[in-house]
Amino acid sequence: MTATSTPLERAPAASAAARNFAWRGQARALIDDLFERSPAIYWTDFLLSTGIGWALTAVYFLATPWSAVQIAAFVVASLLFFRSGTFIHEIIHMPNQQMVWFKRAWNLLLGIPFLMPWIMYSNHIEHHNHRRFGTPSDGEYLPLGSSPVKETLKYLAQAPLLPLFMVVRFGVLGPLSWLHGGLRHWVLTRASAAVSNPYYSERFPKRFEKHLKIVEALCFAYIMALAVLVWRDVISFKHVAMGYLLLAFTLGLNWVRNLAAHRYVNDGTPMDLAGQVEESINITGQTWLTIAFFPVGLRYHALHHLFPALPYHNMDEAHRRLMQNLPADASYRITNRDSFFAAVRELWQSARQTPHEQSAMRAWLPRSGRS
Repeated sequence: MTATSTPLERAPAASAAARNFAWRGQARALIDDLFERSPAIYWTDFLLSTGIGWALTAVYFLATPWSAVQIAAFVVASLLFFRSGTFIHEIIHMPNQQMVWFKRAWNLLLGIPFLMPWIMYSNHIEHHNHRRFGTPSDGEYLPLGSSPVKETLKYLAQAPLLPLFMVVRFGVLGPLSWLHGGLRHWVLTRASAAVSNPYYSERFPKRFEKHLKIVEALCFAYIMALAVLVWRDVISFKHVAMGYLLLAFTLGLNWVRNLAAHRYVNDGTPMDLAGQVEESINITGQTWLTIAFFPVGLRYHALHHLFPALPYHNMDEAHRRLMQNLPADASYRITNRDSFFAAVRELWQSARQTPHEQSAMRAWLPRSGRS
């Protein structure tokens, strides 16, 4: 693969290679010793990232407005919180009883303060389901590459509003829904999943409802505590605005990063595992931007779809082994992109070439009759 090839040039070869998926067994054998998680790595990485992130947040709030110190603290704190936040992805792929205290610590130190408890991401497992991936019932997929550019712009326009959505969800809708069955059903169906697909409408799993209500109460208590502090002038509206900006920027990093997770050119047809791998992207350029913008293994998204249980700290080694030993025609090889910008450029070019009347997004719209 060359860095200058286009999606249209890659697609025929990718499809042909994906049909020959026998290499997956060889790939599994090559990395069979890399599936064990190291709790020490998880704890050390998370606690250092989160602890330094909160310390820099204090600097951000206390520094001279618009000073270099304040701006630097803001940017680095956001990057560190983004890194800590992506452990939610690892948590969802852990067995229920594995690293339970790590999951609780994640909620306490980040999930509740950021109004994003990890149980809200339980829908992510559906993203790996061959009946859902790349379809309107996949909460993490929009056909941005096979829809006009305006759909990508609409997607990006949501990023600054994400903290507002979360405040309304946990500060208003959550507690009110405890008192009204109809509203509760709507909240569990339309506002209880961390998704990028705004048309997603799958009900929250019943087996996790008790857990959800506990974290809802904690998030509501957190919001009420902040409201009291604002009312008593302990926290000013300027601080509220600063906090909103920090949260919006942190969440926005992941929102933008997600543009390079897949090619986003599927038309809504279910895809087998070979198709999922072909549709996913590895960002292989090891620059400082890649390391900062794709933390905790996110740069190996095709590898993750190939082996979802592989822990993040072993992905570098797994990718190296696969690239050295897989057959030349293995479709895994065509998932690699040199940079985030190369992946987004492909998506943008593909979107620009899509006429409105051929937009795959029509399959996602409610009026199409598909959920």
